[in-house]
Amino acid sequence: MQNAEDIPGEDEMIYGLRPVIEAIRAERPINKILIQKGMQKDLFLELKEELAKKKYTLQFVPVYKLNKMTRKNHQGVIAISSPVVYADLENIVRDLYESGELGLFLVLDSITDVRNFGAIARTAECLGVHAIVIPEKDSVTVTSDAIKTSAGALNSIPVCRVRDLSSALHIFKTSGIQVIGCSEKSERPISKIDFQIPTAVIVGSEEHGISARVLADCDKTAKIPLQGKIDSLNVSVAAGMILYEVLRQREQ
Repeated sequence: MQNAEDIPGEDEMIYGLRPVIEAIRAERPINKILIQKGMQKDLFLELKEELAKKKYTLQFVPVYKLNKMTRKNHQGVIAISSPVVYADLENIVRDLYESGELGLFLVLDSITDVRNFGAIARTAECLGVHAIVIPEKDSVTVTSDAIKTSAGALNSIPVCRVRDLSSALHIFKTSGIQVIGCSEKSERPISKIDFQIPTAVIVGSEEHGISARVLADCDKTAKIPLQGKIDSLNVSVAAGMILYEVLRQREQ
């Protein structure tokens, strides 16, 4: 399985101080910037100046990790570019409100497997999701591999990358969008949720589910009733089942 820590392809990496600075100045979409711990002071100060007031995700890593990613002269800094431009959640919510469309959002909490992400995106695009929301930290990002796995769906469906999920949930709630958390611990089956109103559905990782903090911010929780001996589903399958229930209700 691939996850958020996998080494990206050469076409996704920008390495070297000057190329990274130029990418920042050009406001290229960047998933994260890896900076060598103990980087040469004058080089770091120049980079720090360019990063001032910018909202990039930074990771300070040992030099061996950078050397593992590329044998070329990275000068202690590698930026991982994004093949798409992330969308603005507030703009999408506003546009849906103005158009009168019944909004549907899919929020991914702690999903790190790229292939699951691609499969989820493919299903979400097919079932009418208006945008996928991911957090900046401890999450997948849009990569070329994710796009391939999604059969190109990630080129069509907007992905909103937010500072944290609490801020996204605040936008939903203040905009009249109900927030539904999908958890096997819930007593309510998904068929008992009214999806014929604007909705944001949250799914969590298979290992940990939705985090306690995010779960506490949900308006309601619901589960997929299971009959077999295995008590959990692959997250991409679960997301598909939940989104189909939304579609089923709305078509009625």
